[in-house]
Amino acid sequence: MTADQRTPVTLPRLHWGAPDAARRALLVHGLGSSAATMWQLGEGLAAAGWSATAVDLRGHGSAPRTSTYRIDDLAADLLATRPTDPPHADGAWDAVLGHSIGGAAAIVAAAIAPDWARRLVLLDPAVRADAELRRTILTNQLTAHDGATIASVAEQNPQWHPITVELRVQAVRQASRFALEHAVLDNPEWDVTREAERLTTPTLVIAGEPALGGMFAGDHGDALLAANRHLRAVVVAGGHNAHRDAPEVVLEHALAFIDGRTTGQG
Repeated sequence: MTADQRTPVTLPRLHWGAPDAARRALLVHGLGSSAATMWQLGEGLAAAGWSATAVDLRGHGSAPRTSTYRIDDLAADLLATRPTDPPHADGAWDAVLGHSIGGAAAIVAAAIAPDWARRLVLLDPAVRADAELRRTILTNQLTAHDGATIASVAEQNPQWHPITVELRVQAVRQASRFALEHAVLDNPEWDVTREAERLTTPTLVIAGEPALGGMFAGDHGDALLAANRHLRAVVVAGGHNAHRDAPEVVLEHALAFIDGRTTGQG
């Protein structure tokens, strides 16, 4: 079953920027996060003249709880989230920025419906996760859900803005523990490589440093870039959460790519 054959849910939204802005961006968070955690990108896009919309993925924030959490499910929800007012009556986002599993879901959505987004910016996307990485993700997510505090998150991430720390703790507590478990258990073959290889949407991967936990790295990342001429990549100082570690740098790369001022490296 593909994402367009699944039953989507309506995702709650947060907005930054003027409602009548000429360009619209969709922000998609990662596992254990929420729409609110994308605030720095939303604020930055709004300052650049965009209208930015962030969604709570199913099982996160105030989004509906569901029985399944496959990446295809997340993609179906995203495909049902389209701008419909002029000048976006065609339902295309000018840009979609997706982090981690949100980036993987955005890949699947854009592969199914190339008209869904004019540009993709993937923030250290979780394209593939083998059994060992899946176990690590599950352990980290449940540990954070059960015990994250302002003090512990701030200590682990001293470079984060205080609001980012607060929202991270709030988001992981709001997320359904079932959803966090099943985002791993329901994806035993966590791999959207084929979908990434057939993307026709111009796409920039903003990857974190492998030594700091970046997931888009090594031979697999290189092979993807070689396989699809529409994919470009840049590595920024920071880890898997580079948009929290260095939000200004991530935003600068994203806007330069979206505006056609840089293409990254293929």
